[in-house]
Amino acid sequence: MDKRVSVAELKGRVQEFCEERDWDQFHGPKDLAIGIVTEASELLERFRFLSDAQSNSILAVAAKREQIEHEIADVLFFVLRFAQRFNIDLDESLSRKLKKNADKYPIEKARGKNLKYTDL
Repeated sequence: MDKRVSVAELKGRVQEFCEERDWDQFHGPKDLAIGIVTEASELLERFRFLSDAQSNSILAVAAKREQIEHEIADVLFFVLRFAQRFNIDLDESLSRKLKKNADKYPIEKARGKNLKYTDL
């Protein structure tokens, strides 16, 4: 369950997994950024050419949902590994970004809209 594990613990699991395999040498910032994009693209591929209704419905099919969960886990793996390798505090980074976005997308202007902040 998400509530039973900390981000620090997840980063530790990823670190241990990679260090056991001597993968630090392959996990520079460029390589990990490529991994994030590659795995995110594989997630996107699961929804390619599907309508919104079809995209939602595949999550109800156990085998397809499992494939999607695997792709999300791959993305998370690379995000956690990047943060672990380069000492990025994900909680702090996310908090700062949410504050910045709250300033760019004030509730009174952005609620119910999907416009870029420059168009609000």
